[in-house]
Amino acid sequence: MKKYSVFSFLLFLSFSVSAQKMDRMIKVKKVSAIEKTLAADEMEGRGLFTPGIDKAADYIAKSFKKSRLQPVSDSAGYFQEFSLVSTIQTAAEGNINGQPINDENIIAFTSQESLTVNELSGFEVVKINGGDQLFNTAYRYIMSGKSYIVWVDNTYGAAFQNLNRLKRERFRSDHSVVFILTDQSPVHYSFTITHRVTEKKLKNVVGLLPGKSKKEEYVIFSGHYDHLGIGEPDAKGDSVYNGANDDASGTTAVMMLARYFSKLKNNERTLVFAAFTAEETGGFGSQYFSQQFDPEKVMAMFNIEMIGTDSKWGANSAYITGYEKTDMGEILEKNLEGTSFKFHPDPYPDQQLFYRSDNATLALLGVPAHTISTSKMDSEPYYHTPGDEVSTLDLKNMTEIIKAIALSAASIVSGKDTPSRVDVSSLR
Repeated sequence: MKKYSVFSFLLFLSFSVSAQKMDRMIKVKKVSAIEKTLAADEMEGRGLFTPGIDKAADYIAKSFKKSRLQPVSDSAGYFQEFSLVSTIQTAAEGNINGQPINDENIIAFTSQESLTVNELSGFEVVKINGGDQLFNTAYRYIMSGKSYIVWVDNTYGAAFQNLNRLKRERFRSDHSVVFILTDQSPVHYSFTITHRVTEKKLKNVVGLLPGKSKKEEYVIFSGHYDHLGIGEPDAKGDSVYNGANDDASGTTAVMMLARYFSKLKNNERTLVFAAFTAEETGGFGSQYFSQQFDPEKVMAMFNIEMIGTDSKWGANSAYITGYEKTDMGEILEKNLEGTSFKFHPDPYPDQQLFYRSDNATLALLGVPAHTISTSKMDSEPYYHTPGDEVSTLDLKNMTEIIKAIALSAASIVSGKDTPSRVDVSSLR
């Protein structure tokens, strides 16, 4: 009994010293300064392709440099650059079994300015029959990563042109999908389609803190720094969608955690700090980021989304999406024993939040990748409005959440604990 008391005292003493060190490193004043900068009107709501989002990216990169993180690229520094393409079909012609077809009966999804395809091109040939779900089936072919010729039954004549609504910005691809409205199953065919292609460049901001004994194992801390930009003004005439909670709060947390762990210098695993772009328009930033990693080497992902307001349980609490998918939540809770902070399972399972944030791409590959949030999804009055400003946030509680994430991640960062993997088969 006496030995147990001594052990408990030493454990308490160690925890107390660690907590005091954390209090000195993660302060409300610094959290507030970062948050106010990211959510300032000068950032123009961090809308895509604006000077404001570039200012935000530069600010995050400077913070990563000050934290002495390793740049993700020798040439681009902390910027992980990629492109999206958008296309407008400008002309189409073709024939089936030697007979010309109407150009309105041809719709292609491609990254090429000019595409010519025939029966010798090697495209897989499939058909959407009457009674099939036209848009769901078409979308699966478009997203498959394969090249298809798709015969679409004439019964979809009135809806065929609506397939153009599925055209959106996408990563450049070598694969194309061509939809043809016809009542035939052609043997010989040839189609030529031209597009006006526009390429737009985007960038994540990423920094690394190399590990010691387990450099090839990664732990990711992430949030998205883009928001909605400038839009329709509210009743007060405010048209800047500042996104203070969504997701300047998560980005602030990532920047603070980078400062904290870089000062500790005790990470056995390599830590990756990422601020994603284009979350609001389809999660393109996190998708591109995820493609740069072998998922088997990613031990955990802490994605942080909207932690600026109190959760439904009040202060000193947050929830973890997909809590039941792995034992990562249990590890975090174990590391928080003795504190007043509590992580809860996601209370909004009907909203499928596990699949809706930047953790989803890696989670679908088996990585224990979860989002931490406090957002009351049934009652956030400023969500996606110009009213999402710093004045609506609880910065003191937000600071405590960042501390809790740092403390709860300690055994994963050190390599002592490894969360279980997501059962991918359960996500299909």
